[in-house]
Amino acid sequence: MKNILLVNPPLPRSFWSFSDIMRVTGKKALLPSLGLLTVAGLLPPEWNVRLADENARPVSDADMAWADVVMISAMLVQRDGLFHCARRAKSLGRIVAAGGPYVTSAPQEALDAGCDFAVAGEGEATIPLLARAIEEGRSGGVITVRERTNMANVPLPRYDLADPRDYDAMPLQTSRGCPFACEFCDVINLFGRTPRFKSCAQVTAELTAILETGHRGAVFFTDDNFIGNPARARELLRAVADWNTARGEPFWFITQASVNLGGSPELIDLMTAANFGFVFVGIESPDTDVLAATRKYQNIKNPLLESIRAIGAGGLTVVGSFILGFDNETAGAGKRITAFAEAAHIPLVMVNTLQAVPETALWKRLRDEGRLVDGDIGDMATGTMNFTPTRPLREIVTEQLEAWDHLYDVSRHMERVMGNILAMRPERADPASGRRPRVRENKPPGAALADTARELRLLFRLLWRLGVVSRHRVQFWRQL
Repeated sequence: MKNILLVNPPLPRSFWSFSDIMRVTGKKALLPSLGLLTVAGLLPPEWNVRLADENARPVSDADMAWADVVMISAMLVQRDGLFHCARRAKSLGRIVAAGGPYVTSAPQEALDAGCDFAVAGEGEATIPLLARAIEEGRSGGVITVRERTNMANVPLPRYDLADPRDYDAMPLQTSRGCPFACEFCDVINLFGRTPRFKSCAQVTAELTAILETGHRGAVFFTDDNFIGNPARARELLRAVADWNTARGEPFWFITQASVNLGGSPELIDLMTAANFGFVFVGIESPDTDVLAATRKYQNIKNPLLESIRAIGAGGLTVVGSFILGFDNETAGAGKRITAFAEAAHIPLVMVNTLQAVPETALWKRLRDEGRLVDGDIGDMATGTMNFTPTRPLREIVTEQLEAWDHLYDVSRHMERVMGNILAMRPERADPASGRRPRVRENKPPGAALADTARELRLLFRLLWRLGVVSRHRVQFWRQL
């Protein structure tokens, strides 16, 4: 029997950490690590497992002392946190295994940082091999399996390890892979271009497991592209809507989708009927030449502005991601991005600088062209690039900062949010869903009162910050 400490390293403060929003909501972090919760479900059932999320609280000395093995999962942006945790664990004589998207792309870097094992590939194939190596007392090395997992074999994640009081949302993955081939994206390197799916029964079982933790509110479907297979998406959305409605709608949902969602009113209606609220869309650039150069053909085939407007008008709030620094990009790209975001009424906008993630098609091309440079990589919001762009870096970063300043000027942002609301259809659901009987959720004694109290505290915080102390309070009350 082994004691396993699963560690999620801290995310650096950035747009994606949502630190300021967490302070308002009173939560510690946006999400627990779904990768680690899945790993926990793959470990031998007789092993003892704890989750330590450094985004919620520091890993305690007691947890480190308890562990026989420390397993760390990291994205590229968490690389420094992984290295720090690995060094600390090794100084205490612990076995250290590292995995996740970053280690899958660069396993040798994890070994060079002192990890005993670097696990590359999908966990369903690699974790049993890692567990066997630990039980047999092997010294370490790279454990690699490149085969794609049959999603029917993915275990139920150990949601019971995550304290719902720490998190604003809970994660759930229904598919892996994306049919598109964007040059800069590591999804197809990690999961392939053929989407693979869990069954509707698996997904609703995971929703039930989340419900049993006591969590209520947001569930983030972390699929790389939720509508990668539209027919399957329609089937799943109907199942999710039925499950959620039958339980009094304890959850609302967030996901990621490609821009062709805007061309399918049926999919949009099904998503709103299932209580989806936000959808992340990789828009990248309003410039056709840039999109063609990076192989983002789906954003050329589908009319970009009209598609984003259709998604918003249908009742889904778009989180739009843009990138500066592509080849074929010309001066003024930042201003064109801000103009597009305002024309489309996108309330939440991210403006990144391009990074060449190891082993992506972009990284390989730039390597062959001799354009890769040493330097920081990971957080695309910090104005750093790990390659030589085709226009001056200073110009790119200046445009990025100007775009941020313009988009998040408080008055402009409030106007954009209001434009998004006014453009949205009155009913945020398929009208047919109104024929289904509503069911009141059967909450534990006191839970409904606690939820109401939490929501009221959040409301009063927002009213105080925006309606009282803000210098834009007149505009806030006028728009409200």
